[in-house]
Amino acid sequence: MKAHKNLLRHLLLSRYEWVEQRMLARAARNGYGEVTAAMSRLFTHLGGRPVGLSELARRLGVSRQAVHQLAREAAALNLVEFVPSETDGRVKLLRFTQRGWAMSDSAAEEIEAIEAEIAQQIGAPALQTLRELLSQPWGPGER
Repeated sequence: MKAHKNLLRHLLLSRYEWVEQRMLARAARNGYGEVTAAMSRLFTHLGGRPVGLSELARRLGVSRQAVHQLAREAAALNLVEFVPSETDGRVKLLRFTQRGWAMSDSAAEEIEAIEAEIAQQIGAPALQTLRELLSQPWGPGER
């Protein structure tokens, strides 16, 4: 039986979890301790424009109901808000509140600090190589 700890999937997942643990600890230190790992993943898909819950569910690979529950929890923390779609009144979109944007800005600064920590451990050239490798398309549907 092959050891699973050296499989690419396991290595990628363990490194993702390493970053996520640091992000959540730093979020707590910056006053956002109520943010969960699931919320953090949701927030990664929010940007400058409101996004539909169905689209978020597709991006996250979970049910629309799961995204809606998560969005309600984040809205209760005043990090996101529901807004009507300009093109379809039946559709609700999700966007950051001002508090959510402040949290997002804080998270971006912390990601830079975590990347600096990684560069210190493995070297800036190795981090750049890693970034380049992970940026390449891995399948025919990616460009």
